[in-house]
Amino acid sequence: MTVPMYDQARVERRRREHERQAVIFGVIIAFLAVCGIFALAIYTGALTSPISRPFVTPGAAGQESLPAPCLPAVDGQPDGALPVPYDQVQVRVLNASGEQGVAAAFEEALIARQFTMVAEPDNAPVTIEYTELRFGTPGITAAYTLAAHFSEIRMVLDQRQDATVDLLVGTEFEAPLDADQVTLAADKPLQNADDCEPAAEIEPQPVLTPEPEESASPAAG
Repeated sequence: MTVPMYDQARVERRRREHERQAVIFGVIIAFLAVCGIFALAIYTGALTSPISRPFVTPGAAGQESLPAPCLPAVDGQPDGALPVPYDQVQVRVLNASGEQGVAAAFEEALIARQFTMVAEPDNAPVTIEYTELRFGTPGITAAYTLAAHFSEIRMVLDQRQDATVDLLVGTEFEAPLDADQVTLAADKPLQNADDCEPAAEIEPQPVLTPEPEESASPAAG
């Protein structure tokens, strides 16, 4: 025979368990909803992400963190290296974005500022996210001169032995600064990049070779 008081206690216990479960699941659902709203706000730009590391564009090759080389000491310039005259900065523009016409547009902008092009625009053998300059030790001052025309740009030391500079235009490219925003002056020494390291202490990267014509995509130029 069932004892009525026992049945009532069992019913009350089950009811409390259901209430606890409802509260737990309710909190979890509310938390997930808040996370979803927060993520959507960051994605749309309504909020700034608290994470300083940039998001990686799917399909873009990872760009490892590489130190920028410091400017070299120059005889007769005790205050630091001076900018290289633009027409003496030899540049090759490579499209590392996959977007057609980008390299040609950058080349046109640099020619208008009297930079010297040493080759036609071409496709880079990699796709990168952030636009960067690649250059050897002889081209450090030239690279700093060109870098001053951009609000942000990566500086990568490679193994070349001449003073040419490669400009690799990435998927998140930004146009060069307006000419009146470039703060270079012929008699004003260049400033080292933040956290730069002496070139002799940096392991230079391999020199990138543009894609051969037969495999180059229509995005070249």
